[in-house]
Amino acid sequence: MALEKHVADFFRLDEEGWARHANPWSGWSRLVTGMVLPIVAIWSRAWIGWWAILAFAAVALWLWLNPRLFPPVEHDRGWISQGVFGERAFIEHREISAGLISVPRANFFNILAALGLIPLTYGLWALDPVATVSGASISIAGKMLFIGEMVALYDRVKAAHPELAYRAER
Repeated sequence: MALEKHVADFFRLDEEGWARHANPWSGWSRLVTGMVLPIVAIWSRAWIGWWAILAFAAVALWLWLNPRLFPPVEHDRGWISQGVFGERAFIEHREISAGLISVPRANFFNILAALGLIPLTYGLWALDPVATVSGASISIAGKMLFIGEMVALYDRVKAAHPELAYRAER
């Protein structure tokens, strides 16, 4: 089983979970805050000392609550929604995905995002703003490229397998 499937299972991404995860309010707010808030919380140790643990705990709670706070998406027209549904196809229908996109390219984008964590981690440890911003930028760029690849995958999945397209329950 792919690592992504284990992560999806850990976060209990069932039908409703994926639909909540795909809500544009949830997706964009995660994208905007998911890197910035942890960085600020970790960096805050320089300003508030051990109280930074509370800041980091608050950020972790926000990131856990985020996809649970928003209702299931009503349609699949938004870019971020299509990216999430493409990611679902990538994880749950790997054999279909492999024929519709370049899996190595999609994996490369994930690796790029992970590689950005190296200078980011150093920057957070050393309180180096250049390393922090550079690492975060690389990681976010990799994630955005991956989401773009998942949007392309979802478009192709809908065309080739319409039964896998998202349909909101009414």
